[in-house]
Amino acid sequence: MAADDRATAIPFNALERQHGGSLGAELAAAVEHVVRSGWYVLGEEVGAFEREFAAYCGVADAIGVGNGSDALELAIAALDLPSGSRILVAPNAAMYGTLAILANACEPVFVEVDAESGALDPDAVERALDDDVRAVIVTHLYGRLAPIETIIARAAARGIPVIEDCAQAHGAARGGRRAGSFGTLGCFSFYPTKNLGALGDGGAVVTNDAALAERVRRLRQYGWATKYDVAIAHGRNSRLDELQAAILRKKLARLDAWNARRREIARRYHAGIAHDRIQVPALRGDDDVAHLYVVRSTERDSLRQHLASRSIRTDVHYPIPDHRQRLFGGRYDTQYLPAAETLAATVLSLPCFPELRDDEVDAVIESCNGWRP
Repeated sequence: MAADDRATAIPFNALERQHGGSLGAELAAAVEHVVRSGWYVLGEEVGAFEREFAAYCGVADAIGVGNGSDALELAIAALDLPSGSRILVAPNAAMYGTLAILANACEPVFVEVDAESGALDPDAVERALDDDVRAVIVTHLYGRLAPIETIIARAAARGIPVIEDCAQAHGAARGGRRAGSFGTLGCFSFYPTKNLGALGDGGAVVTNDAALAERVRRLRQYGWATKYDVAIAHGRNSRLDELQAAILRKKLARLDAWNARRREIARRYHAGIAHDRIQVPALRGDDDVAHLYVVRSTERDSLRQHLASRSIRTDVHYPIPDHRQRLFGGRYDTQYLPAAETLAATVLSLPCFPELRDDEVDAVIESCNGWRP
């Protein structure tokens, strides 16, 4: 790509825009404060962020961990399930939940999703619940709250805990409750591109269950009850560090405004994209923080190439359903989940981040409408 093309390209994300100006100065000061403190792991910044993030989510406890994948693994480990336990999971969320299940020596059970929202279908969950199912992972895909209340009610009738995967849904709310506050445990990623992103990896587990919170705290640091006293099995080294916590504290104050801007971009796309080969998602309210703006087309690759020719960056979230991943060696070849598989073949993510300019949004809309398959 020539230099002039790079200058005019519309990025899929541009974190350097977020980290400039007043926020950049605040982050630099926060980093300097941590450097000068001489304490870099599980110190005052982590403790303060955990309290502030728990209050934001409306839960009793937040436990900072190394990343979002560790959050999922530790949440499952905290439930202390028998080896081989069956855990329900959506097959269209990039394997994160599935890998966490496998890491805990448990068995993923892939459940069909809703063809419109991409979230777990509560009726499919109901059909999959049996005496061997020990947990359900519900992913709030693309920043939209899943039908979490219905799924929890059906799981609770059997005494089955529900883990929320909130990695894309920081701040999404319904009925006065935010993502992470519905289930037994909620798991967050603070990967830099998330709605609330660190300057590196980071994650958190949130819960209202004091006993589970204590288990996660122990599990994130070797299983220690006190230093060098290993009290429980399956502990690891997975700790949110002081630098990332300090950065996240500064960003948390801006999260709601950033989410509002994401929703505004989504509304502009919804109102402007008018092409009979492009399906735009339904507009939602506060329960959608527009982490990704995902359209669909049966000619997805042609649309993506068209946008690329106009220097518009896109991505696909996600192209391979979990049950079709090569690591399973064909184990699930006979399982057909039509909604999940159709989504994998048709979804395309357009640029959607708070610093995206209105003229760039308009250019994406114009390019979509000008596509000739």
